[in-house]
Amino acid sequence: MTAHPGQIERLAVSSHWDRYGWLMAVVWMIFLAYPVIALLRSGAAQGWIATGWVALIVFAAMYVIGFVRGSRGGGGLGSPPVPGQWTFFAVLVVCAGLSVPAEGPIALSFLPFIMSFASYGLTRAAHWITSVTAVLITAACIFLLPGGTSYFALLVVVTLLGVVNTVSTWLIIRSAQAERLGIELATSEGREALARDVHDLIGHSLTVVQLKSQLAARLVDADPERAKAELAAITALTGEALDAARATVAGARSATLDEQLARSGEALAAGGVALQVEGASDALSPAQALTASWILRESTTNVLRHSAARRARVTVAPGRLVIEDDGRGLDGGETAVSEGSGIRGMRERAAAAGAVFGIGPAAGAGTRVEVRW
Repeated sequence: MTAHPGQIERLAVSSHWDRYGWLMAVVWMIFLAYPVIALLRSGAAQGWIATGWVALIVFAAMYVIGFVRGSRGGGGLGSPPVPGQWTFFAVLVVCAGLSVPAEGPIALSFLPFIMSFASYGLTRAAHWITSVTAVLITAACIFLLPGGTSYFALLVVVTLLGVVNTVSTWLIIRSAQAERLGIELATSEGREALARDVHDLIGHSLTVVQLKSQLAARLVDADPERAKAELAAITALTGEALDAARATVAGARSATLDEQLARSGEALAAGGVALQVEGASDALSPAQALTASWILRESTTNVLRHSAARRARVTVAPGRLVIEDDGRGLDGGETAVSEGSGIRGMRERAAAAGAVFGIGPAAGAGTRVEVRW
């Protein structure tokens, strides 16, 4: 499929996690086979057995729905829980309790689900309280109930699950913290680069303005026409410097990769270049997307200024950003100015983000810019 000017082709679909994340919850439903077997063999009153079946069905539904809500909403694991998650948790606990009269000690099989829900969807305090309580309840059943030692394996499972949940959630939280630090570092480096650019721009412009104003002051009596020309040049120079400073600051506000993809599509379309986008921006982490957005902006400028291209393609994949065009290529276009045209800045920005920057000929014709983490 070919994209026309003014149109950006989106070949990617929604996040795989959004589409298939529910499988992570459903796959564990197999362990509810134990309560099912207990209900089928239960000798309790029919009312309690019916209550047990209803509680089991509600428990399974609430666990899956709550798990998916939490994962898609971004709650838990260091972030505030998604609204309503505490209600889901309470319903899970109540359903497990209502199953006890019909199932007996087998109702302990609900504990691993409740523990995982608290660990991954609620708070760290809820994780610790739920995990410790689950271990104590299981141990109490083993040592206090007649024949309870037959459930010793379940105590091992519950204890190991508590350890696994503790370690895995700690690692996930640390990873998220590292991600945030990476974004803050990239933002800080971007601000420093912006400060340098503005300093160099204004410093150069003010130096020239100072020299021209001194010259105009000397010529105002001896050569009024020449003095007027110098004053006109000062006016033009200050206007250009102001526009350049505004453009530099505005460019630094490009926050997200999605926004930059849209802006690049509009800019290229205005220049008669059709843009095709393959992949989704969420294939990159937030820190990676910040660097990718900046490099995409610079590459778009180069395509418009130097390539004489008719088509461009942006590919976003896990740990990779590729920008290609069908223009004049390395010998006649973008890199004919060596490390100019922002290429040095892109290389430095990629290196600061821990990525490898490469620029070379595209397949067939044109130029290919690639950033790989």
